[in-house]
Amino acid sequence: MTASSETPTSAYSPAQAIEKKLLSNTNLRLLASALVFSIVLLILFSLVQFGSAGLVGTDGYYHARMGWLIREDGLKPPFIWLPLTILNESAFYDHHLLYHLYLSFFSGVDPALDGGQSLTLGAKLASIILPSLAFLAIWWLLRSLDVRWAAIWTLGLFAVSEAFLYRLSMPRAQAASLLVLVLGLYCLFQRRYWLLMPLGFVYVWLYDAFPLLLVFGAIYLVATWMTERRIEWKAAVFPAVGVALGLLINPYFPENLAFITSHLLPKIGDAGTRLGNEWYPYETWTLVENSGFALAAMAIGALAWGWRKERMNRVTLTVFLVTILFAVMLFRSRRFVEYFPAFALIFAVLSLAPLFEKWFVDRRKREKLAPGILLVILAIPIALTLSQAREAVGRSKPADLYTEAATWLHENTPPGSLIFQTDWDDFTRLFFYSTTNVYTIGLDPTYMELYDADLFGEWRQITRGEIEQPGQIMHDRFGASYVFSDLKHKDFIDVAAGDPLLEELYRDEYAVIYSVDQP
Repeated sequence: MTASSETPTSAYSPAQAIEKKLLSNTNLRLLASALVFSIVLLILFSLVQFGSAGLVGTDGYYHARMGWLIREDGLKPPFIWLPLTILNESAFYDHHLLYHLYLSFFSGVDPALDGGQSLTLGAKLASIILPSLAFLAIWWLLRSLDVRWAAIWTLGLFAVSEAFLYRLSMPRAQAASLLVLVLGLYCLFQRRYWLLMPLGFVYVWLYDAFPLLLVFGAIYLVATWMTERRIEWKAAVFPAVGVALGLLINPYFPENLAFITSHLLPKIGDAGTRLGNEWYPYETWTLVENSGFALAAMAIGALAWGWRKERMNRVTLTVFLVTILFAVMLFRSRRFVEYFPAFALIFAVLSLAPLFEKWFVDRRKREKLAPGILLVILAIPIALTLSQAREAVGRSKPADLYTEAATWLHENTPPGSLIFQTDWDDFTRLFFYSTTNVYTIGLDPTYMELYDADLFGEWRQITRGEIEQPGQIMHDRFGASYVFSDLKHKDFIDVAAGDPLLEELYRDEYAVIYSVDQP
């Protein structure tokens, strides 16, 4: 046996061994940093989330209950609760499927048994973890772009907008959507375009904002051509392929295609029916008050880049164009406040960080002070915005709103009874507490209007108190057995008092319930 044959071919040289050990230590430090930073994010989002005992917003009650149903009945539970809308049992499409699957892991006791305490807590915990993951992804994105003190810059996300923190704290899919878009930017900037295909597929199953990923790919393609004169066609094609596969390979195909068309078109045009407030713009000063720091971040980012007198690279130009896109969308609809502040800050960081770093590196005696100084600069806006977001959460509707009334319906009405509501957005809480009843309208008023415009017109007239003695129409046209109304619909309540077919059965400080007798 020769000497060479006795030498193990897999042996490391001393230099290789040192390099491997350094790499291992670096990975451990990175993991430790990620864990510590995750804990900080969880704590800060908890401060916002637990500003109220109830869920933030209204739709979260529907989403929490859907998570519970998936845990009980599987990935595609039969949806029977809105038979007079385009979400009736034969046409239902769960356009938050993966988000509801995520919530299913936090589902607890049936709200009909414990008044919703367990399911509410689970949804709140889920709504702390998901935005924390989105912020962690932004930290990772900044690190991948070699931004020093990326964790501190990321904490600036808690300073930019109280409305941003408020909406990310809702049990809704917008935090997951932000997470996907940030991961999309990471894939684009690292030129790992093939990952955009599975990401696009997942996005379709997660949330109906998936066209945003296609827009991101197109913006990156344009930015790359403008800065490097290269056409990165994969940036546009790969996410498109993923989205197409997500639409076609879908447990709700082809209902998903029909729903997407009918759901999105009323939002793109000038819908005649009044939608939820989130689809309408903020008043200018309101936007300045709740997102002033985000607007300032965008302006400062532009000024800083001008100060540097450098040409934008593909990364910064992409983020700048994305920020402009969401700024335009925000001025049209307040719901896009869940995106604009994040990308405004990322753009500001990409513009400011090199100046900030250069200033300290050139003065090495102060370099170790840089993180502390940056924290001091951000401390006041972070404290102010966190406080405002917590106060906004605290102004949510009472946690026990409709609890007793919905429980009464659950315990005192036959299963399958149709409940006529006088307000479409009361559905989410009623559904949260009682899945033994079915309901007239919910989630979006256009869902009934698209199903039957005449029926929707009658519903609107009845709820406004414009039809005398509406009990017969409720019975004959809607098939209603009971009526649920909040006490704010005084015109309807006055009309109901004079209708012999409507008998008041229950009343509390929030709501009243009537039975609908046969004519």
